[in-house]
Parts: sequence; C-alpha cells; structure tokens
Amino acid sequence: MGLNKHEMAALIAKDIAPGSYVNLGIGQPTLVADHLPDGAGIVLHTENGMLNMGPAATGDRIDPDLINAGKIPVTELPGSAYFHHADSFAMMRGGHLDVCVLGAFQVAANGDLANWHTGEPDAIPAVGGAMDLAVGAKSVFVMMTLFTKDGTPKLVPRCSYPLTGVGCVNRVYTDLATFLITPDGVLVRETFGITFDELSDRLPDLTLRAA
Repeated sequence: MGLNKHEMAALIAKDIAPGSYVNLGIGQPTLVADHLPDGAGIVLHTENGMLNMGPAATGDRIDPDLINAGKIPVTELPGSAYFHHADSFAMMRGGHLDVCVLGAFQVAANGDLANWHTGEPDAIPAVGGAMDLAVGAKSVFVMMTLFTKDGTPKLVPRCSYPLTGVGCVNRVYTDLATFLITPDGVLVRETFGITFDELSDRLPDLTLRAA
C-alpha cells in the first residue's frame, strides 16, 4: 500500500520548478536526483562543495573522489563547479537555494521540523547542514514515511523531538499522502492507497482538509 521511496522521489522531482537551485538532504532525498527531467535546468547543490551535481554514479562512472554530502558517488554535469564547504554553507544561509528536500523524524502542523536528534540518551545526533538549509532555502520539502515502524505518526500537532527549524516546512511527501503546510492548516493534496477518511482516522490528532 502506498508509494515506495523511488516513487516518492519521482513525485518530488516532478514538483521542482525548471531552473531551480536545489539541495537534496542525506538519505532518501538523494534519490530525487535520479528522477529530475532532462533539460529542466535544475541545478543541484551539495553542502560538501559542488554545484550542478548529476545523478548517482554506477559501474565504471564511480569516482571515489566525487561524492555528495552523504558519501554516495555521484556524477557531474557540464558546468559543474567545486568550492570550499564554507562557501557552500554561505550559499545555503544566504537564501540562494530555491528548494531543499530533507528527511525528518517529525514535522508539526505549523511547519516545525525535527530531523537531527530523537532526544534519546543513546541516540547519535546528526546535525549536518539541515539547520542552515531549513532557514536558508526558499522552500523546504520533507520526504519521509508517514508512520514509524510501530505505527506512530511522524506528522504531528507539535514536535516532541528537538527542533531543526521553526515553521520552515512547506510540503511533506510521504508514502501515503502529500501534504501542504499552510497558514490555514494541513491540506491533503493527494493520497496513495488510502482514502482521505482512512488517513484522517490514522491521524486523529490532526485536523486535515483536502487541498
């Protein structure tokens, strides 16, 4: 039931406007690079210092010195540029990115994002550049499963985990639905393998409306 991670990535790729400058977070968001349409002029930025990154590298195209921030081998497109990571973070913080796609532990109904720490004493925090992206990108898209393995919702009225950014998320792409986070509340744009009423029943603490 619902979308797999590649189908989610393809859906996000379709929603990125031509000509956008985009950062893809570590983990599943990197899959978006493999689904971007040719000729759209979308420029991928990676926080370890590369602009105009291409899709993931496979086979003979793998260069161990050419990786993204998640240490995954990638390709380069014509016009690629390399720079110090301090300059890369200046791009992120300076409002030069149109879109970033991040994973999340939780997203709140008001757009708060929690994706760097679960708060558990034995958990290893992973800040990376998420905080800079959350406040610096013009639009923040989240890609995640809607529920944890034990069925706990990850789209919540209020985050219980330490926050990455406040009121920064615009859209949430999940395996069961796509949500728009708006000043008027959480809107359901579309569902996958589940009805709107079934979705509402599984998220009883949220007030959902159809987009």
